[in-house]
Amino acid sequence: MTEPVRQFVEGRRADTVRRLLDATVEELESRGFGSMTVRSVAERAEVSRATAYSYFSSKEHLVTAVFWKRVQALPPSGEDRRTGKPGEDVAQVVDTIARMLAAEPALVRACTTALLADQQEVKRLRDEIGREVYRRLTDAVGDADRSALEAVMTAFVGSLVLAGSGYLPMEEMASHVAGITDRVLPPAGS
Repeated sequence: MTEPVRQFVEGRRADTVRRLLDATVEELESRGFGSMTVRSVAERAEVSRATAYSYFSSKEHLVTAVFWKRVQALPPSGEDRRTGKPGEDVAQVVDTIARMLAAEPALVRACTTALLADQQEVKRLRDEIGREVYRRLTDAVGDADRSALEAVMTAFVGSLVLAGSGYLPMEEMASHVAGITDRVLPPAGS
């Protein structure tokens, strides 16, 4: 499992990281991403700014770490491919992720910006998130052509950006990606 912080932590340090991540969510809900700072998160978590920076390089790193933790907490996806209809199977995967996101709209809005940051720690976690989503979508579509799978992944990422920007209701994200999947992949056995 990839650590969301700059170093492996356990015990009291893990509790400090948890408090910082919880404080990040609270700051996003109360102040929004634009006004949030590592300093404000540290104050809310009741840790020094230096301690916060020893674990997280930026507010983008904090937000990406929260999102990575949420993705890691999703239920296993091994059973997602049930119907043999790629659109429906992908919709199940996307719906699981979309429900998690819908519960935290401030986090989604922040991720729309934070995940694009050109920072080593953010890139590392963004890659982990991408691999996990790709794995879940691969489970759902089965033995699809690689270009079709990439189209489904692109549809997912595009839908995530649309939802994070307020142009696609989160509750429509699964059906949106399912519709695109149905256009790209035939049902199993076709």
